[in-house]
Amino acid sequence: MKRSKSIALVMMGAGSLLLTACEEPTVEARVYDGIGQCLDDPAMDAAACEENFRAAQQQHAAVAPKYNDQAACEADFGADQCEPAPYRTEGGGSVFMPLMMGYMMGSMMGRSSVAAQPLYRSADDPKAYRTADNRNVGAATGKTTVARSAAASPAAKPYTVSRGGFGASARTLGAASG
Repeated sequence: MKRSKSIALVMMGAGSLLLTACEEPTVEARVYDGIGQCLDDPAMDAAACEENFRAAQQQHAAVAPKYNDQAACEADFGADQCEPAPYRTEGGGSVFMPLMMGYMMGSMMGRSSVAAQPLYRSADDPKAYRTADNRNVGAATGKTTVARSAAASPAAKPYTVSRGGFGASARTLGAASG
């Protein structure tokens, strides 16, 4: 074997080791498109499905990215994928947020580091779920693994964002309506 081929093979092996060392740790989670899919999972019990779905729904309005107009929200999440938020801007204008497209919860076995939370689908990658903090969770449903950072509780977002993605620029919201 030529010396240049040997060096190339060593470099490829070293590159793989570096990539592996840089990967974020993962945790086991369960991802569902809705409560029906969770209830149909023979590995889950109804009480856990319902409790975690309610927790995700309750967080949805607080943690979802929010926009000053529906067109900006739909540019990020797709046509007919946004809804009015229960908030108003400081000037009294409407606020829009993406529809909750699924939810994530921890494993039923033992203590989990995965917080129940709503999931969204962006227009750029409509097959994959994303957290409210724009962490990719992947497209798999049921039992799966996600990056540890995606499993953390999402931050509340008391502000609106401009077109260009989660948190591109922000303005503080006024009081909740309703």
